[in-house]
Amino acid sequence: MDVLTLDTALFLAATFVAALVAGAAGFAFGLIAAAVWLHVLTPLQTATLIIAFGLIVQGAAVWKLRKTLQWARLAPFLLGAVIGVPIGVAVLGWADPSAIRVLAGAVLIAYSLYGLVGPAAKPIAAGAASDTVVGIFNGVLGGATGLAGILVTIWCGLRAWPKDIQRTVFQPVGVAVFALSATFLGARGTIDLATLQLFLIGLPILLAGTWLGLRLYARLDEASFRKVVLVLLLGSGLALVFARS
Repeated sequence: MDVLTLDTALFLAATFVAALVAGAAGFAFGLIAAAVWLHVLTPLQTATLIIAFGLIVQGAAVWKLRKTLQWARLAPFLLGAVIGVPIGVAVLGWADPSAIRVLAGAVLIAYSLYGLVGPAAKPIAAGAASDTVVGIFNGVLGGATGLAGILVTIWCGLRAWPKDIQRTVFQPVGVAVFALSATFLGARGTIDLATLQLFLIGLPILLAGTWLGLRLYARLDEASFRKVVLVLLLGSGLALVFARS
């Protein structure tokens, strides 16, 4: 792809916006990037760059939050991911991907709309066993759809944890599910020179968007963060329901 083309400009703009949102909210990089990338890149390039860029964005945010990570809280979700991701990948071999997307999308839409317009719910009290079960289902969904941390994000909201604690849970889990999904799915094609060029061209823009997003996150209060998460979950649900097969 020529560096001076409109396609490249769209690619870079989508990369920046996706990194900005992911830096601020902690997820949704792939959702936002793919919405534009799939119009200007091949599906293989899109998948490859989402994995590469997504891990950089999430990894940078997790590194920034590293001092606040509580492994005792995180461990059940990671254990669930290890169990759930292979199941989700296996599901792709026999289940209808469209049905999975629509069902997951409907749940996200219902939850986010209720959270945005419904009455405030009491926080859910749960323990490690429940967290592990949520981690398993999150891994299954991540392996089957690529949405690496959606269910854990919802669960953190239901637990009414402060935003800093939420990010120290769903963001590392998202990184783990993303990495595990890529490993189990395996390479489905070679990385060509054009994809490598796109990676190198987009990397500075990605880092700039991530940096700005993390600064924006620091300015969000608890209520604003909750609304941002709910809106992004709503967008994720709509994207799943209306995605092309």
